[in-house]
Amino acid sequence: MANGTGGRSAPPPAVAVEDLPPDIRERISDTAEKLGFIPNVFLMLAHRPAEFRAFMAYHDALMDKEGGLTKAEREMIVVATSAANQCLYCVVAHGAILRVRARDAFLADQVATNYRKADISARQRAMLDFAMRVSQQAHTVGEPDKAALRAHGFDADDIWDIAAIAAFFGLSNRLANVADLRPNTAFYGMGRG
Repeated sequence: MANGTGGRSAPPPAVAVEDLPPDIRERISDTAEKLGFIPNVFLMLAHRPAEFRAFMAYHDALMDKEGGLTKAEREMIVVATSAANQCLYCVVAHGAILRVRARDAFLADQVATNYRKADISARQRAMLDFAMRVSQQAHTVGEPDKAALRAHGFDADDIWDIAAIAAFFGLSNRLANVADLRPNTAFYGMGRG
């Protein structure tokens, strides 16, 4: 499995994929087969198998579920909050996923730079306003914030999902920044063609 790092990718902690537990090897192999490379975040986390499993399980529970938020909207939350947290890895990697899921080559760059000026709906802007509040000022979130979302048709589960995604990726952003995790070069071109 090629890791496809190239460029300035800082190496994650040394981990030999073949030495990992079978379930983690399988997850990495399946992802590498689908993408053509191993995302550097997998290698960063794999040296601590219990944390890898917990991280991936919560990631999947938040990002792959059906519900009131589309998968592209979930990625918008990641891109906007990761930009605010100055996480290069997550902005680039999830920007690529957003471009693919939204089938829009420009949206991720707009959301990362200034979602308030992006070509998104008023509903999506309200969603990102709330996500940014959770990401940057969670202690100030109150009923008026939730009421603003309900006015745009979000229900209690959607509101929880927005908050949980913003909070979970706050954790991810901080770990990636501490590790100086760099995006795989392949992420930069995904969804731009």
